[in-house]
Amino acid sequence: MTSLPESIDDTQSLLGEAGYICGRALATVVFLSLKLGRPLFLEGEAGVGKTEIAKALAAALDRPLIRLQCYEGLDAGSAVYEWNFPAQMVAIRTAEAAGGADRAALTKELFSEEFLIRRPLLEAMQPREGGAPVLLIDELDRTDEPFEAFLLEALSDFQVTIPELGTVKATEPPIVILTSNRTREVHDALKRRCLYHWVDYPDFEREMEILQARAPEARETLSREVVAFVQKLRTEDLFKKPGVAETIDWAKCLVALDAIQLSPQVIADTLGAILKYQDDIQKLEGSEAKRILDEAKAEMGPV
Repeated sequence: MTSLPESIDDTQSLLGEAGYICGRALATVVFLSLKLGRPLFLEGEAGVGKTEIAKALAAALDRPLIRLQCYEGLDAGSAVYEWNFPAQMVAIRTAEAAGGADRAALTKELFSEEFLIRRPLLEAMQPREGGAPVLLIDELDRTDEPFEAFLLEALSDFQVTIPELGTVKATEPPIVILTSNRTREVHDALKRRCLYHWVDYPDFEREMEILQARAPEARETLSREVVAFVQKLRTEDLFKKPGVAETIDWAKCLVALDAIQLSPQVIADTLGAILKYQDDIQKLEGSEAKRILDEAKAEMGPV
């Protein structure tokens, strides 16, 4: 287990060693979250690297990563625990076949640890060697307000109650990262329990650093053209602007095709790596891709 960083610079270096390149502002809020034991709430467009922060932290600190992927209709039961119903039915039938089963004893046995299925929140509160895990609550904005209210209580005391077993409290609170793509506003009461940071698209130089760290096989000339084109593309009127994840994917696709530099034809052939909606892809048909590429190269200047 790696010890927690002792400064902002240590935090920035730690994340960098795990392949996550970030600015000082983000490193500061991550450091404070670790130092104060406060959940970290990250908002931003999809693909800017919010989820990757949790993955990088878990890798850098050598802690388990426990992920709760949020979705519409997610309830406390699915997030905390469930009972292993098929195994319980087998136990009941076995007891009936044996005859003379004590109903009270059987009930106590059925609702014991043996038949408990731990979901992410309960799993994150279990004591373990090597330190508490990193708990990623991903895309919280996909859930509804009742689940937010439950989460507010769970994150306040880092404990949950199982009626049949009692209250389970974390001996060491997990490192909690919450993310939101801001498809809706998350309630202020939950945000107040957390430190907050808006994760924005990186500037040219930062995105180059990220691309060189995540796709080192791409030549520098190609990487610069890719980043310049994607940065220019984000200024266009698109339904879904490409994130950093798409920049990395696109560079890897171009390397796989042995592309040396960008051209309108290469862009047209690989648009599916950076744009995920047909309406956006259609906007770049014809001369549009060449126009954006020419403008990107002009702004980039000589290599």
